[in-house]
Amino acid sequence: MKAFTATRDAAATVRLTEVAEPAPRPDQALVKVEAYSVNRGETFQLERPPGGDWRPGKDVAGLVVQAAPDGSGPPVGSRVVGHPPALGWAEYVAVPTGQLAVLPEQLGTVQAAALPLAGLTALRLLRTAARHTGHLAGRRILLTGASGGVGHYLTELAAAGGAELTAVTASAERGHRLGELGAARVVHQVADAEGPFDLVLESTGGADLPIALARLAKRGLLLWFGQASRQPVTLDFFALLNGPTSATIRQFSYADVDEPDGADLATLVRLAAEGRLHPELGTVRDWHDTPRTLADLRGRQIRGNAVLTVN
Repeated sequence: MKAFTATRDAAATVRLTEVAEPAPRPDQALVKVEAYSVNRGETFQLERPPGGDWRPGKDVAGLVVQAAPDGSGPPVGSRVVGHPPALGWAEYVAVPTGQLAVLPEQLGTVQAAALPLAGLTALRLLRTAARHTGHLAGRRILLTGASGGVGHYLTELAAAGGAELTAVTASAERGHRLGELGAARVVHQVADAEGPFDLVLESTGGADLPIALARLAKRGLLLWFGQASRQPVTLDFFALLNGPTSATIRQFSYADVDEPDGADLATLVRLAAEGRLHPELGTVRDWHDTPRTLADLRGRQIRGNAVLTVN
């Protein structure tokens, strides 16, 4: 079968090659991939890819063509969305059944492929935030780096939970869409955000994090879930004396869970099927355009999610 493999070449980080078809383990279903999503974080990973037989690809949607030998998971013929640990940019992928959710008729595979990584991140960020605050209703939230796939999901889910969210995006066009999804305010620089905020969801790092941190309310929480600027953060303790009182900074990883992703994937699928969550498809292309799509993501040329269809 054909699959994209890492090249370790900065000019073209992936190449379409022939590889062996997967041999599923007892707890894995074989999925014929119809669409997959490419995330900006994966472009960074491809700069220093793991060794061994690793291949990229964590967000897939398609058709089960071989059920798991142990009897778990969906039967043959089921349309599914999955979040395998890797290997998904291919014609076929073996996915642990705990990492799958079945798709209803009203949700297409293109839309579903945009859900896993970005949707799981948004869902779990807000769940973590709610544990800190007790609830989201009425809470003031600042979201940096809001124009990507995670930012769109966060905005829509936070607004649905009753939060008052300020989104930061450099683009007026993208800001307009975030307003449609429920952002109470849109600003183009973190410095323009008017606090104090109960929560800061920070994904850019660099100079933005200290500015966002200074806008926290007393005992507020900053969840740091990315560093899209590729710049390290420097914090000055004495500057904080004129900022928030007893602020908490917490590093967040969407993978910090004790159960498989299937249940949360099913939640995202249900919300999307009900029209309560809208995958933001910045581009939909044939999978042969994966190298160009990776370059566009690195260059911030794509708003929302990038989905590739496999023919």
